[in-house]
Amino acid sequence: MENKTITLEEAQQQVDSWIKTYGVRYFSELTNMTVLTEEVGELARVMARKYGDQSFKAGEKDNLGEEMADIFWVLCCLANQTGVDLTEEFRKSMEKKTKRDAARHKSNPKLKEPSKQ
Repeated sequence: MENKTITLEEAQQQVDSWIKTYGVRYFSELTNMTVLTEEVGELARVMARKYGDQSFKAGEKDNLGEEMADIFWVLCCLANQTGVDLTEEFRKSMEKKTKRDAARHKSNPKLKEPSKQ
């Protein structure tokens, strides 16, 4: 696959096409929710080692982007299975956050300077 920008809609379509071509069928929604949780745990492991106090174990790799992409993949599966249009839901989420938090973070004194540990 060539390196190009794709929309959320295109991502959902590509995942659906892949599932129908290679994956036989979608796993159940509950199984995919469990897989999503597992993938988030794998991202957490990399974050703990890269940005936290833990170090990478022998054989582990810094694959932050890969883990994020795995999460997005399963999220697309769940969206496809449940009829969610991620493009529309993301648009609504941005609108909600903008209205709700327009001044909230700018007036938060905790965000004025980097935390000191």
